[in-house]
Amino acid sequence: MPGATTMNLQEHYQKAVIPALQEQFGYRNILATPKVVKIVANVGISSGTKDPKVLETAKETLRLITGQQPVERKAKKSISNFKIRQGQTVGLMVTLRGKRMYNFLEKMINFTFPRVRDFRGLTASSFDARGNFTIGLKEAVAFPEVKAGELERQHGLEVTIVTTAKKKEEGVRLLTLMGMPFRS
Repeated sequence: MPGATTMNLQEHYQKAVIPALQEQFGYRNILATPKVVKIVANVGISSGTKDPKVLETAKETLRLITGQQPVERKAKKSISNFKIRQGQTVGLMVTLRGKRMYNFLEKMINFTFPRVRDFRGLTASSFDARGNFTIGLKEAVAFPEVKAGELERQHGLEVTIVTTAKKKEEGVRLLTLMGMPFRS
């Protein structure tokens, strides 16, 4: 339809989510309503891997998915049982805020979750007591930017959505109103 504008997730939060949260939880001030502060995406690098290609593949995949250059996370101390030495790269991390955060969240809701095989919805048990939500994906192929044939090795991805909610119920309601597909 020419001239029609679709509402993005940030506008949806302002126009629909805030009033619904104010009505349900009795917030008098708009600034008191819970909101999404940041999204943190993590990829763990297995300690047994000495191949530098694994690190580069994971770094490129995370960069494609988030649109930002990932930061290498180094081991703080050596752990002999896990074959980890102090200073060794054990993971990659990206923190998204603002417009990139909303774009990433919208992409996850509208494109990534529908592409996950046998997806029946997210469980609300992945919330912590403060209303933050963590999602673990076994494969990064669910994201539209990643082509399955191009990856040399599959790796998982952990996405944490950090909110200003004070309780789990507020966090669940916030993300439900924003369109997260939770199981009933």
